[in-house]
Amino acid sequence: MITGILMSLNDPGWGNDPGRGRGGGGRGGPPDLDELWRDFNKRLSGMLGQRRGGPSGGGGDEGGGGGPRLPFLTPGQFGGGAGVLFGLVVAVWMASGLYIVDASERGVVMTFGRYSETTDPGLRWRLPWPIQKHEVINLAGVRTIEIGYRGTEKNRVPKEALMLTDDENIVSVQFAVQYLLKSPKDYLFNHRTPDEAVMQAAETSIREVVGKSRMDYVLYEGRDVIAANTQKSIQDILDRYQTGIQIRSVTMQSTQPPEQVQAAFDDAVKAGQDRERHKNEGEAYANDVIPRARGTASRLLEEAQGYRARLIATAEGDAARFTKLYVEYAKAPEVTRQRLYLETMQQVFTNTSKVLIDSRASGNLLYLPLDKLMQQTGAVAAAAPTLDAGERRPAPAGAPEGRDPPARGQLTRERGER
Repeated sequence: MITGILMSLNDPGWGNDPGRGRGGGGRGGPPDLDELWRDFNKRLSGMLGQRRGGPSGGGGDEGGGGGPRLPFLTPGQFGGGAGVLFGLVVAVWMASGLYIVDASERGVVMTFGRYSETTDPGLRWRLPWPIQKHEVINLAGVRTIEIGYRGTEKNRVPKEALMLTDDENIVSVQFAVQYLLKSPKDYLFNHRTPDEAVMQAAETSIREVVGKSRMDYVLYEGRDVIAANTQKSIQDILDRYQTGIQIRSVTMQSTQPPEQVQAAFDDAVKAGQDRERHKNEGEAYANDVIPRARGTASRLLEEAQGYRARLIATAEGDAARFTKLYVEYAKAPEVTRQRLYLETMQQVFTNTSKVLIDSRASGNLLYLPLDKLMQQTGAVAAAAPTLDAGERRPAPAGAPEGRDPPARGQLTRERGER
């Protein structure tokens, strides 16, 4: 309404229409000042709870000025209503300085844009705008940025993912960084775009760490170490710039060669795996053969040492026996000589199965099948316990039927007679 009044007052044709009546609007021109003032009094009286006065209760003024008219507010009434309205406006303006800070948040109050204080959780109040304003910062919320991809691993960003290793190979690295806010003041005032600073620090750190590592180390066994080193490097950079950010974790999502050489790299990896497999098989075979060979060598060595000890002991025993025999030989040489001869011949004849005898009469050699005779004698001796008393023993091969095989002594006598 006040805006309408001001626009009407600024109208250059105000009051220049002589044919316009009090009710206004003869040719669509602006209303007169009295009508606007009456409308303003009505609205203000309704807001303050006052009755509309007048003896006739009429609503408009006649053209000659003789009809009833609505009473205007007195200066005292107008001043009192404006004071109440001003008080309400001031109360609302002061109440706009109230704000609530949750348990996981901190409030930062700024006076004319400059840092003033950091408020704890609870219901807080500051001076209303434009003197002071506040900003609530969530310290417990985990924020995440993605390097080398967006959303999923398939949605790659090659400009961020491709990196050069120490052995001059290119790898594609995708990882995510999670961080918290530890200082609301530093986060708001020390850097214009702190989230962008985290991304730049992460990309710088990962390129530095990967650039000092070999490709196989980045792709396979060194992923956890690279993540830990990257986290430490990012935190050092952010602390140096006082961004008020605490890195929580660095998660490696994917490390692989570029798509253009993926097939060749898979072949190389397969060849390396085959090499490791053959190497493991060779080591397994060596672990099986070498211990057995060492065991066989140890066994042969032990047998040789045992054989040596046995020969030495036998030689020493023979030497001791010979010494004792020599003592006896010195006492009775003839008897000792005959005994040694007989023992030697007994050992010789015991180990042989054939004997050649010189025949003095005819000069022919007589062949005795002592081996067969000994075998038959052993078989007869083994079967003797099972024979009955009246049962005859089987005759040896070549012996006439009805006669017993000659005894050993008889053969000896027959041999001597011949």
